[in-house]
Formats: sequence, C-alpha cells, structure tokens
Amino acid sequence: MTVAFEPPIPILRIFSLEKAREFYLDFLGFKLDWEHTFEPGAPVYMQVSRDNVRLHLSEHHGDSVPGSAVYVYMNGIDELHRELNDKKYRHMRPGIVEQEWRMRELGVIDPFGNRIRFGERMT
Repeated sequence: MTVAFEPPIPILRIFSLEKAREFYLDFLGFKLDWEHTFEPGAPVYMQVSRDNVRLHLSEHHGDSVPGSAVYVYMNGIDELHRELNDKKYRHMRPGIVEQEWRMRELGVIDPFGNRIRFGERMT
C-alpha cells in the first residue's frame, strides 16, 4: 500500500456553542456535519463544512488555542464577499485586500479570536 494523505482538518478552540453556531453556520454558511459530547453538560466537539473545507470546533481545553489561523484557497471571493456582507452580521463586515503576492484575501475573525483568511489567486 502506498502512502496517501487527505486534506488536513484544522481544530479551532471555541468557548460558546451558541456563538460558534451563529458565526460558522449562520454567518459563514457552513453546515453542521456532526456534534459529539461524552455526557450532558460536557464540552462539545463538532465538525462544520462548506464545500471542500472542513473545520473541527472544540470546547475541550488543550485541543487548540484561541487565536489560531486557517488559510483557505478558493475561487469566487467576490461572491463570498457579497454573501457575507448582505447578511449584515452585526460583528463583522469583511473587505477584500489585494496582496503583493498576487492574492485577493478576505479575512474574518470568529468570536474566540480565531482567524480565517480566504484567498483567491489573481490572474
């Protein structure tokens, strides 16, 4: 058998299930794939996804640290920009920045200080 890797899945630390759902599901348009807890009242570990991007969100201490960063290569950044800003999310109205390294980027920060940068290559 040959070695074969799959895309990594970043783990982001969260502190509030309600705020995580508002940000990732309602604002960013991810869908909830699954959610796990060992018992009622215990920390939640969940997976959200949108297209080919999967993220694990964890309330467990030690799974990740607040302030982590994820870079997502994509196409259709203008459409994503319009979609997010049309939602009029009260905590964020992201813009697009053209970088010197020929990327157009749209950055968001979740309620826990984690950063996601969506980048589209400029042609």
